[in-house]
Amino acid sequence: MSKVLYIKASPRGNRSASIAVADAFIAEYRKTHPDDEVEVLDLFAADLPSFDGLKLQAKYTIMQGKQHTEEERQAWREVEDIIEHFKSADKYVLATPMWNFGIPYRLKQYIDVLVQPGYAFTYSPEEGYKGTITGRPLFCAFARGGAYEEGSPAAAYEMQKKYIEVIFGFMGFTDFRSVVVEPTLEGGEASAKQVRERGIERARQLAAAF
Repeated sequence: MSKVLYIKASPRGNRSASIAVADAFIAEYRKTHPDDEVEVLDLFAADLPSFDGLKLQAKYTIMQGKQHTEEERQAWREVEDIIEHFKSADKYVLATPMWNFGIPYRLKQYIDVLVQPGYAFTYSPEEGYKGTITGRPLFCAFARGGAYEEGSPAAAYEMQKKYIEVIFGFMGFTDFRSVVVEPTLEGGEASAKQVRERGIERARQLAAAF
């Protein structure tokens, strides 16, 4: 039995195109993998710690090869709990819209907590940086108000999918599967509905083999 962590990074709920696509993926996945566990993490409802103060200090203590003080240890435990929860999954599903060409701030906050030395990656002069979260697939449902097709003038502004694949790749992920829903705004309501339905159908097709 596998555990799927479904990460929702949109505050729009039922109005979200990325969540609609990811929900369809999860629904189909449940049909084909009835014994697997699916846990939902709504980042806009989660109690994510701010990464500053003692937590940031504790990170530098690790990087400098020193021992945590008791205060640092207690602060760092919050970070470890989130990392351990994330790493407890075997598969990942992410639903995220594009905000200002990138990702929502709550998703960035979550990533900034996760990506820690010795937990998500290691470093040595011989091997450089090496991700430690390996052998796990990630399905992403991306939604965008505009269109950013590769080769178009707008493609240079696309820092949503690109960033997710870079940062998760840094953590060790190599198996990326995705559906991009675009444009959800500039083409009007009818066009938005059409691209959403196409995205949902594609997600269902990908779910069975996930």
